Amino acid sequence: MASIPSKIQSSHHTRSNSLPSIPHPVTSQIDGHLSRLRTSESASTSSSISQKLRGLQGLHECIDKLLLLPLTQQALTKEQRKKWVVEMLDGSLRILDACSTAKDALLDTKECSCELQSIMRRKRGGEMALVSEIRKYLTSRKVMKKATQKVLKNLKGMEKCNNDDQTPSMATMFREVEGADITLFKSLLSFISGAKVQPKTSKWSLVSKLIHHTRVESEQEVDANEFSKVDAALQFIIGHKDNYSQIENVQKKLQNLDSCIQDLEEGIECLFRCLINARVSILNILNH
Repeated sequence: MASIPSKIQSSHHTRSNSLPSIPHPVTSQIDGHLSRLRTSESASTSSSISQKLRGLQGLHECIDKLLLLPLTQQALTKEQRKKWVVEMLDGSLRILDACSTAKDALLDTKECSCELQSIMRRKRGGEMALVSEIRKYLTSRKVMKKATQKVLKNLKGMEKCNNDDQTPSMATMFREVEGADITLFKSLLSFISGAKVQPKTSKWSLVSKLIHHTRVESEQEVDANEFSKVDAALQFIIGHKDNYSQIENVQKKLQNLDSCIQDLEEGIECLFRCLINARVSILNILNH
């Protein structure tokens, strides 16, 4: 990543979270987006993740504008700084991989959910067909979770690579953007896989769990996200084949999941296009 002229370069050590002082309104917009993403609520629900996706979309739209500035293009083409550009391209490829994994996971889950709901509504083939479709859904989810875990491991590896303080200001800026991408996709992929952050358990909560076991189970159901609720409900049916009174409850959970997937798909698709545009812009700069 190239540095910018000293007369417009801000000190990374003085304001490590600031953007380079390029005389253009887009830099203050980028700074504003990064600040809002840092201070917004943690991405632990479908609504908060959707909000973060919209925030990242706005951030990357500003990045694309920044890449069109002659000053930025001159900086990125300097021979001695091309290693930062290579790093940025490598990082963008990993982020795109995470985005593609999330898109595939949502699509697969949606397709399995639709087929499962169709069987439940029409009662085609009886209990055997239903059990077979539930197993198909859970198998698909298991494969998807392995894929997301692999991508999550890659994202964590990128975080370790971003701890170098001896980088030019423009490189620092792009790394802040990449850091925001990593944070969001870690939350998103964990959410899709049905994982949730476990709160710290106090001694009193341990006692409460022993005394009020039923209440705690109810609270865990409320805390679970749309994906994990469906997973748990289907696992219950598989384990209690004589209890099909839960079918109507599962249908409601599947409908909530479909709504959640639709919101996430829209946000991911918009962000995916922004990520592609930025990568194409960088490659075009290098090829001219």
